[in-house]
Amino acid sequence: MKLGIVLQSNGAERAWNTLRLGITSLKAGHKVDIFLMSEGSELDAIPDSENFDISAKVKEFKGLNGDIYACGTCLKVRGKQESKVCPVSTMADLLKMVEGSDKLLVF
Repeated sequence: MKLGIVLQSNGAERAWNTLRLGITSLKAGHKVDIFLMSEGSELDAIPDSENFDISAKVKEFKGLNGDIYACGTCLKVRGKQESKVCPVSTMADLLKMVEGSDKLLVF
């Protein structure tokens, strides 16, 4: 199955759980793409904490060949040129992910 996930939050627990689901899905043999939109485009700025090891989860997700994309317009609104964890993408890229996914989740 191909799973598409849209992360629209910069909340540490929400991002952490999104990545955990992605990792679990990849380990089960599924293909997973995560698209960062709105506040979710700030994923690389969410600090790690005792409970939420965001950077470790990003590394594990990408190490399992999961793909992460960030909305270029959302980054621009935040004064960022690019994300440190993924390529800058467009609405056309998001549409392609939506069209190609068997299931789509929004967090």
